[in-house]
Amino acid sequence: MLILPENTHLQYSGRIDFEDKNAPVFIYPCSWVKMNFTKNTLKVVVENHHECWNNYLGYILDGVQGKLLLSRKGKEEIEIPVDKKNEEHELLLFKRQDACHLFTFLGFLVEDDCVVKHADSKPKKKIEVYGDSVSAGEVSEAIDYVGKEDPKHNGEYSNSWYSYAWMTARKLGAEIHDIAQGGISLLNKTGWFCAPEYIGMEDTYDKLNYNPHLGSVKPWDFTKYRPHVVIVAIGQNDNHPEDYMAAEPKGVKAKYWKEHYEMLIRNLRLKYPKSVLILTTTILNHAKEWDDAIEEVCQKVNDSNLYHFLYTRNAAGTPGHIRISEAEEMSDELSAFIESLGQKIWEAEE
Repeated sequence: MLILPENTHLQYSGRIDFEDKNAPVFIYPCSWVKMNFTKNTLKVVVENHHECWNNYLGYILDGVQGKLLLSRKGKEEIEIPVDKKNEEHELLLFKRQDACHLFTFLGFLVEDDCVVKHADSKPKKKIEVYGDSVSAGEVSEAIDYVGKEDPKHNGEYSNSWYSYAWMTARKLGAEIHDIAQGGISLLNKTGWFCAPEYIGMEDTYDKLNYNPHLGSVKPWDFTKYRPHVVIVAIGQNDNHPEDYMAAEPKGVKAKYWKEHYEMLIRNLRLKYPKSVLILTTTILNHAKEWDDAIEEVCQKVNDSNLYHFLYTRNAAGTPGHIRISEAEEMSDELSAFIESLGQKIWEAEE
């Protein structure tokens, strides 16, 4: 029996393209579909749209996490092993990686007498994160490389479940939309994303599909998700190909970056008039002048619901990507800061 994507017992979270209700496209890390079901046979039907790396689906079945390697193209049915000891099961199927690929979800194959039940309700608290590879959980599972450069890899270590972003959401008891992409910077023609064009967050933050290499770019409808807290973690990849902020923090290029960073923050404020906005970077190594620039913009905007947050080891952590333990460290500090703002922040945006 095929459980179609539009089945009302399925629950979804994330910026997902539902133009075709029975073929939704998963784009962003941390996006998921959830269901409860009976019996002991389960397959997921998907079609992958590959650009780079090997691509994997993530899942948590009855509390146990696993991953599934996807084919580079074409429709396929992939079996998810089910523990036959349990009569009922809970499944969370999620996107482990950023827009190095998209996948179309076409449903679940189960036994004919399977009963599908509605999953638990989603949290009422909502956060949204705009960030780069660290926010996406890229290379997070390379746990033998804490404080070291990345090992050679082909996508197998990337897992949004272990991003500080999703960890923070879980600690807060909040739903998350993770608008995160490896290599992205603020400005076009800088950073590492979407070579050789190099597209920045200023052109992707308001998009549903934002990778032109994987289909038509589509706008996002901001009324579909109203976060209480918005975290902007951009400024890490902006030093490529030139670290002008470190070399000349009062120069013309630095001024241009700060002007455009301010524009992004003001645009987000227009989208979310009542949300708490938190500006930050990460513990990944970078020149502190980028954080100084963010502080300058924060002071200039002068918004009572706008904060600049620095980690204890801000810019002083691993030279490679953030591993699970380091993401845990970041999420402990970030969730504690958000909780320090009081319970009223969760009542503001509806």
